[in-house]
Amino acid sequence: MKFAVILGDGMADWAVEALGGKTPLEVANHPYMDKFAQDGEFGLVKTVPDGMKPGSDTANLSVFGYDPKQYYSGRSPLEAASLGIDLAQTDVTYRCNLVTLSGEPDIDDTTMTDYSAGEISTEEARELILFLDERLSSEGVRLYPGFSYRHCLVLNHAETGAELTPPHDFSGKPVAGRLPSGTNQALLMRWMTQAYALLKDHPINRARVAAKKNPANAIWFWGEGRKPALTPFLEKTGLKGAVISAVDLIQGIGHCAQMEIVKVEGATGTYETNFAGKAAAAIDVLSRGADYVYLHIEAADECGHHGQVKEKIYSIEQIDAQVIKPVFAYLENCGEDYAILVLPDHPTPIQIRTHSAEPVPFALYRKGDHAGRSLRYTESEAKTTGVYEDAGYRLIDRMKSGR
Repeated sequence: MKFAVILGDGMADWAVEALGGKTPLEVANHPYMDKFAQDGEFGLVKTVPDGMKPGSDTANLSVFGYDPKQYYSGRSPLEAASLGIDLAQTDVTYRCNLVTLSGEPDIDDTTMTDYSAGEISTEEARELILFLDERLSSEGVRLYPGFSYRHCLVLNHAETGAELTPPHDFSGKPVAGRLPSGTNQALLMRWMTQAYALLKDHPINRARVAAKKNPANAIWFWGEGRKPALTPFLEKTGLKGAVISAVDLIQGIGHCAQMEIVKVEGATGTYETNFAGKAAAAIDVLSRGADYVYLHIEAADECGHHGQVKEKIYSIEQIDAQVIKPVFAYLENCGEDYAILVLPDHPTPIQIRTHSAEPVPFALYRKGDHAGRSLRYTESEAKTTGVYEDAGYRLIDRMKSGR
């Protein structure tokens, strides 16, 4: 039997005034999502446990089938795993964003202009991160380049306990009151303050400013954690699994779960990603013998963070037309039973430009399902069905059980 999870990161939303009080899912054209809602199992699922922050880390762990309450040890070590960083159990890691701050002389007086530094290219970012590592690293403290604006700081033999705010949680707002505090505050602030001074006049940033792009003029630390210990996915589920994502966090979960990681040329994590290439990669990996594929598309989430209404609708429609449609066609004709699950990990409402924790709509379609309900795949219509799963990590059991 084949299993496919198609996860549209952040697709769910709240009512948008510019859309006449509708959500992007209510406005978008998505006939394949609607088909699964009409003929399969359709309802709401709680992916973020009570008391935990609504991050893509906890929510995706949940959808992978891992209870975040048991397995979650921080976001950045999952990303470190995707970068091939060999962590010791005593190491502490931090996500390091390249960001754009508003430019005042003192970092305390700045505003978070752009948490992604204009979606800076990986090539530009790598040069800037290596530049900072060469000048600021010391024994037991290293900065590692990742992808686009997403990087990793590793402290050897360190303690946890820093109080940190994700930069996408306060776009357009002052950094005052959100700078690092708690454990390792002095070290983190020293790095951030010195990086702010060093990056301003770097040739890459001068060129970005000249091209009217946001400069990567600062770094921002968040997502503290230690090396996770995930039960291998094959051992846990009995399924040979693969992961397709442009996001290092999702790749890191796959690495830690000992799943195959499939990278797709042109996959960017934005609404300009290679949607069709991701679908083709999923079909290829299933045809090569994988039992399960986790196909993650970041686009709608990034649009939510940036307040891009039209682009979020576009992303949802591309997921339906260029990802779900061909994967569904393959499964229908592969000669095996199958189940296909479509959902977001969490809402990323345009209104607040960050994540929220309420349950999200899921549609689980199995070969031959034909309930024939008159429904659309939306937040409000999922609520009307009365179907509710209160623990997202149990979705994989629903897929396998045929319930």
